[in-house]
Amino acid sequence: MKSLMPLRKSFAPALLAAMLIPLAFAAQAAPDAKPSAKHAQGEMPAALKARMEERRQAVYEEAGIDEATQKELNATQQEHYEAMHKLRQEHRERMQEILTDEQQQSLNQAMRDLQSQHQGKQGAPGKGKAAE
Repeated sequence: MKSLMPLRKSFAPALLAAMLIPLAFAAQAAPDAKPSAKHAQGEMPAALKARMEERRQAVYEEAGIDEATQKELNATQQEHYEAMHKLRQEHRERMQEILTDEQQQSLNQAMRDLQSQHQGKQGAPGKGKAAE
């Protein structure tokens, strides 16, 4: 049974990453949306933070992760969130340096159009080929 512990420890980050994928898609869903003042300063909105914590806790319990390891994983997740926020901010600033306001608006509209087309090809939930 001891051989399962290293497997669990190596599997936990993958579970955490898989759990966060929907958040990445949600962030891409509105690429030109303006973040709230707190979010723009690097603070995660309280409701989002609570949902993520709840999901992480469920994954940790399912994987049998001890409390000390959970704290380490949570600290690592927070560091990752802050680093990604900084990187996104730098990217936005760089894009603003490169593109004119008109080009930015055009690019944002093209991204929304492409996303709408992609969602149209996916169809409504439950309307896949199996349902036909």
